[in-house]
Amino acid sequence: MTHASIASEVARFNEGFEAQIGPDLAGTFTREQADLRSAGAPAAVVSVGDVLPDAKLLTAAGDAIQLSAVRAGGPAVIVFYRGGWCPYCNITLRAYQRELLPTLLEQGIKLLAVSPQHSEGSEATAQGAELGFDVLSDPANVLARALGIVTEPSADARLAHTRLGFEVSDSNADGTAAIPYPAVLIVDAAGTVRFVDVHADYTKRTEVAQIVAALRSL
Repeated sequence: MTHASIASEVARFNEGFEAQIGPDLAGTFTREQADLRSAGAPAAVVSVGDVLPDAKLLTAAGDAIQLSAVRAGGPAVIVFYRGGWCPYCNITLRAYQRELLPTLLEQGIKLLAVSPQHSEGSEATAQGAELGFDVLSDPANVLARALGIVTEPSADARLAHTRLGFEVSDSNADGTAAIPYPAVLIVDAAGTVRFVDVHADYTKRTEVAQIVAALRSL
């Protein structure tokens, strides 16, 4: 069965979303995305060949666990997402559940999703999208900062969020608005980074086909 690309699902979502929120708010987000694309991802992001740092994360149940323990000495695909409040993240995680996870299970490769939201948010994300892989919290973006992928919404975007009845800092475990750039890392059994894809524009995501192709290098 052929599935739609994440990009096409995002485009379809955007049509309805922009009609729902109106041109004023839609324009705010469009300008934010353009500014993000213009700035690009920071230069100091994690690179292929780097060793993945260990970090203390929280499970969706609120239990502390080391990233190394979750990986259990095996390869992993690690997905950094902004939070369950982000529709583009949910589109992506559902696509990975549907199209990527079966391939990873066949190969014995872990799929991990990481965000700075509190554990209750991770649990809601996992349950809402019926995810069959680990959804973890990175409080205060400790792991994301070590990888150089932390940002935050623009001031105008945060005002737009408020008008929509939402505040990013309420979702995050540390009460700040800091979030990771959407990113996918593939690490081998030794913890060496073998693939990195970081997106400055949060509406752009790593397609399943890109990840599957990158897995051939493991």
